[in-house]
Amino acid sequence: MNAVMLAIGAGLCWGVGEVATRSVLHTGKIGPFAAVTIRSSIALPLIWAAWFVARRFSQLEARGIADLDSANWLKLVLGSGLIAGAAAMIFFYAALSIGEVSRIKPIAFALAPATGVLLGWLILGEPISPRKLAGVALILVGVVTLTR
Repeated sequence: MNAVMLAIGAGLCWGVGEVATRSVLHTGKIGPFAAVTIRSSIALPLIWAAWFVARRFSQLEARGIADLDSANWLKLVLGSGLIAGAAAMIFFYAALSIGEVSRIKPIAFALAPATGVLLGWLILGEPISPRKLAGVALILVGVVTLTR
């Protein structure tokens, strides 16, 4: 399976998940922090199980956690764990609890690739081209169009 197909799968799963979450949050019977807690509690054991299986059968996990140095641990803990894993979900679920998924999701999920492209260029030295910049601009124009 190639990267594009995996990304399509992720997008479809997130789309379904956020619509389900928004419908529950707007009942007023649960708040965003409880929803994030439930999501994470369900997801975490499945993610650990997938990791153990992947370690045994997949080239994607050829190296283990023990191979990480402290700088990479820090990036994963702060960037992926605290910022993307916790803060982003808390902000997103709080937004879903008071807003429409048709507005909230495009804003959040358009800023993510725009930020990724720019930070990939600035921090990781990934190439940036007029085509990539035009794509980011089109995404942002699309979000403004969707959310107005």
